[in-house]
Amino acid sequence: HFCGGSLINQDWVVSAAHCYKSRIEVRLGEHHIQNIEGTEQFISSSNVIRHPNYDSWTIDNDVMLIKLSQPATLNSFVQPVALPTSCPPAGTWCTVSGWGNTMSSTADRNKLQCLEVPIISSDDCNNSYPGMITNAMFCAGFLEGGKDSCQGDSGGPVVCNGKLQGIVSWGYGCAEKNHPGVYAKVCNFTSWISETMARN
Repeated sequence: HFCGGSLINQDWVVSAAHCYKSRIEVRLGEHHIQNIEGTEQFISSSNVIRHPNYDSWTIDNDVMLIKLSQPATLNSFVQPVALPTSCPPAGTWCTVSGWGNTMSSTADRNKLQCLEVPIISSDDCNNSYPGMITNAMFCAGFLEGGKDSCQGDSGGPVVCNGKLQGIVSWGYGCAEKNHPGVYAKVCNFTSWISETMARN
């Protein structure tokens, strides 16, 4: 396991560009990553496309599309998440999920973990990371620290009111005070996503 992603239709998964590999095995319907539970679909990529303006130094435009070599079978365990039609306001509560590192002694990181986080105002976000936040990023989480996404969650979803609004991107440490998680802002990329899927 190295990154998360989100199924957006039968043929495409969206993830973070910093997770790029030329060939990726996508695991759908996964819950406990050490056990075979019978709900999984393992599908290799046929195409991996980073955003053309992705900047690996500033982590700007940290979005990537993965085309599946065969369509996913949609069922009660595997469903696509809807793309947003507008950007979410500060204060919106969202769910971030993944199999990344956890500081909790009770959480089993082999099982999918999720966390409710609010979107942080752009002022607080900019103050947390001066000069580093572009308009393709937003912050979410808690300025007091304690709860956050972490290493291994990269590329995974931030879902707000049923829409994929964020992709786990970067941050300073995990759950550190005044350093909330930083996420790629999916609402800025919906036309690139649609155009790229149509062309490939």
